[in-house]
Amino acid sequence: MSDFSPFGALTCGMNRYLPFIERGTTGSVSFREKSQKTSRFTFLWYGVGVSIAFFSIVVRLFNLSVVNGSYYNVLAEDNRIREVVIEAPRGTLYDRLGYILAENTIPDFDLQADRITSSRIYANAEAVSHVLGYRQIADTSDLEKDSCAYKLKQGDKTGKKGIEYLYECELRGAKGKKLIEVDAMGRAVKTLDMVPPVKGSDIHLALDTELQILAHDLLRNKHGAIVATRPQTGEVLVLESSPGFDPQVFENGDTKAMQALLLNEEKPLFNRALEGNYPPASTFKMILATAGLEEGVITPEETIMDNGFLEAGPRKFHNWYFLEYGRTEGEVDMVKSLQRSNDIYYYLLGGKLGPERIKRWAELFGFQNKSGIGLNENAGIIPTSFWKEQVLKERWYLGDTYNLSIGQGYVTATPLQVTYATAAFANNGYLCTPQLLKSNSLEARNCTKIPMSEATYNVVRQGMKAACEPGGTGHPLFNFRVGSSEQVITKPQENGEATGEASLVFTGTPISIGCKTGTAESHAESGRPHAWFTAFAPFESPEIALTVLVEEGGQGSDVAAPIAKKLLELYFSRTQ
Repeated sequence: MSDFSPFGALTCGMNRYLPFIERGTTGSVSFREKSQKTSRFTFLWYGVGVSIAFFSIVVRLFNLSVVNGSYYNVLAEDNRIREVVIEAPRGTLYDRLGYILAENTIPDFDLQADRITSSRIYANAEAVSHVLGYRQIADTSDLEKDSCAYKLKQGDKTGKKGIEYLYECELRGAKGKKLIEVDAMGRAVKTLDMVPPVKGSDIHLALDTELQILAHDLLRNKHGAIVATRPQTGEVLVLESSPGFDPQVFENGDTKAMQALLLNEEKPLFNRALEGNYPPASTFKMILATAGLEEGVITPEETIMDNGFLEAGPRKFHNWYFLEYGRTEGEVDMVKSLQRSNDIYYYLLGGKLGPERIKRWAELFGFQNKSGIGLNENAGIIPTSFWKEQVLKERWYLGDTYNLSIGQGYVTATPLQVTYATAAFANNGYLCTPQLLKSNSLEARNCTKIPMSEATYNVVRQGMKAACEPGGTGHPLFNFRVGSSEQVITKPQENGEATGEASLVFTGTPISIGCKTGTAESHAESGRPHAWFTAFAPFESPEIALTVLVEEGGQGSDVAAPIAKKLLELYFSRTQ
């Protein structure tokens, strides 16, 4: 019997399998040999594929663990550690006596905060607003133009106005940072490390807070400005503009309140002390007197006859005394012209000088020039024939010279400029750059000698002294005394009964003052003029120069002078 099976395979002595039996389509059995070469080829490709996959895994593991291991470690660590910026405390602002004007609150070190900040707090905020200014979030321009050592970053606040802007680099400190560990939910767990911030520099201003607050109160519900300085150094004791504003509004980012300030018709953000342009009126006569003497067109003793008015073409130019009281002054020399603020004298003097020479001397006293205080300010205008032709396309007339000579017409100046011109007659003829920082010595001042003789200096000073004495225009300052009271003494008869006769007795320490009043046409709807008063004291050894301007206030002697008197009373009451 053979070893044949229809479903098996035959073997032979060579130990070799025969081909499998396949059934034909016709039912017969046939034999066909498959290629072993195909099977080996398939197995080879399978092995290659496995090898490639394994090699790829090895390469990937190497890349993750060796090549980019540190990178992924950082990513993993960042999921556990958070860096928090600590804002640097801003430098504290002090006044000249050490009172705090602005400081930062204690930072909130809440672990959950993304940024540790503190707020700026302003003391007597509205009273010092135009001096200190305010801060806001830095915009793109601030970031691009930042030149400070410690650079601004997105979200930082920066000074926008006043001292906060002017001394931004000094006040800004160096930021610190904290490394905080967080859990899987991103909540802070603990502080790992901290680099403390470096506080900005403290700044001591020349400002006298007590005087500043009084100036603010005296101008309450008025529009105007008050500037007071130390004549010898140029230090700014008072820089008040009314109305003021609350800088805390900007610090807190109160959008609604900021918008209200911007739209306020009273313009509380407008610094009238530095940016307000007003006709200086009769305060300008100090400059005319100096120019006339130095240019040799008049002598101190030379007189003019006041007949009440002058004619220039079809127009009449009156003296104020004639307009108000219908009276004339008679013969007027230079000292009397300043004492009585006589317009006729200065019409004629201005006509002799001409606008170009008036402009030259006005500029020597700081008019039509920025003072260098560092804050936003206007330069003002000293018009000439050339100016009028270029700007107004009109010719210059004699009447224009007359108006210029008494500080009216096209001429404008700021209260700051008038103050520093006045101070030049208190410090031996120097024009000093305003100093916002406290100065401890005269060596730190920045002053330029005005080229006027000692004789001219003394004559103008005598006229200003006479203006604040009986017979002058500064009547509220007559017989000025510190701690004074007016006592009415009634003379009794022999039987002890009063006769009705009385006399005034002044007590207190007398202080002499040099001053000049001014009343400037405002062209306002109210028709009321701007009230000016500028002065220095004590006359013999001046310690303070000040200027008061009240917009549409009325007569300078009636409105501005009483305000100046209250400030001088406070100043000297502390030194007696």
